[in-house]
Amino acid sequence: MSNGYVVQKDGGVLIVLRVSPGAKSTELRGAYGAEALKLKVAAPPVGGKANAEAERFLAGLVGAAPSEARVVRGASARDKTVFVGGVSAARAREAISSRLP
Repeated sequence: MSNGYVVQKDGGVLIVLRVSPGAKSTELRGAYGAEALKLKVAAPPVGGKANAEAERFLAGLVGAAPSEARVVRGASARDKTVFVGGVSAARAREAISSRLP
C-alpha cells in the first residue's frame, strides 16, 4: 500500500482522506485509491460535525492534541485534507498502519 496519504508539511503532516459520515463508529477502512485513506465517521455531515470528528479521531490516532488537527482542504466535500501539527510523517504512518484492517 502506498503511503502517499501522509505528507510531511511545515511542523506536522497532511493526511488525505475520503470521509463517509453517518457511520456507526469512527474507523479507518483502508486505502481509497493510491493516495487517500477511507475514514468512516460517527457524525452527520451537518454543521461541521463530521469534520470535527475526523479531526478529533486523527489527532488521537497519531498522539497529537485535538487542537493540532484541522481540515485544510475539502471542508464541505467527502475528499478532505487534514493537517495535524507536531507529528512526523513517520510517526503518523506508523500509527495509521497499526489501525488499518
